Amino acid sequence: MGFSRSAAGQVTVIKVDGQLIVGNRQELKALVQEALEAGSRKFLIDCTQTGYIDSSGLGALVTISKKVREAGGELRLAGLNDDLRSLFELTKLDSLFHIAASVDDALKGF
Repeated sequence: MGFSRSAAGQVTVIKVDGQLIVGNRQELKALVQEALEAGSRKFLIDCTQTGYIDSSGLGALVTISKKVREAGGELRLAGLNDDLRSLFELTKLDSLFHIAASVDDALKGF
């Protein structure tokens, strides 16, 4: 369980492996903040290996999205499983985020 950061061209890809919960949300925020400070403006959160996101994890994603937008950047999500996709639809967060079925789809047109 954890996070890994890589680059796909100009896009910073952060992979969430396991869960995004109260216990690790600050680590995700710190990874994005470091990349912002280094000049990154395009972010993709890869949720292909993510099984669960709690309310604090959702809050962290909203906060990160706001920070990235304020810096003139864009944040996308990819690879949400059916349960997570339903969660984003129920909370109306699917209108806040660009959500793609796969990492490759998300990277297109970034």
